[in-house]
Amino acid sequence: DPANTSRHPPSPPPSSQANNKTYTVPTMGVEKETLTPGDETTFPKQGDQLTMHYTGTLADGGAQFDSSVSRGKPFQFVIGIGQVIKGWDEGVMQMSLGEKAMLKISSDYGYGERGTPGGPIPPNADLNFEVELLAIGHNKAPGFNEGGGLCALM
Repeated sequence: DPANTSRHPPSPPPSSQANNKTYTVPTMGVEKETLTPGDETTFPKQGDQLTMHYTGTLADGGAQFDSSVSRGKPFQFVIGIGQVIKGWDEGVMQMSLGEKAMLKISSDYGYGERGTPGGPIPPNADLNFEVELLAIGHNKAPGFNEGGGLCALM
């Protein structure tokens, strides 16, 4: 893509000042806040097929732009090979099986300067994803069934 020949250095992630909570910052561009711990022993590895539920919102204003939960169908992808945005490839790798977390992703680890042309994500938008790791390959989180997530209280 000739338009992308000049790379700008990534901008640092925004500082986190929300409600005195502690955030893990594994790498620049994505912060992970654990909402519900997983098994804390089973973590994804590059090349694993994962099954997740997620809800994505814009950090600025909180407008929801996508949700597998609303569709009632979990999302499957292979981690660590660029099938998803960089913030997911790096943030989800820090999650254990069954964990629910909030990923706060800076635009350079999301959809960058382009956003989603004609879509709901504007250029340079920071994103928040509430994500739930339901399965790593055939290893399913306790209580996960193919029809939905772990929580029956909706």
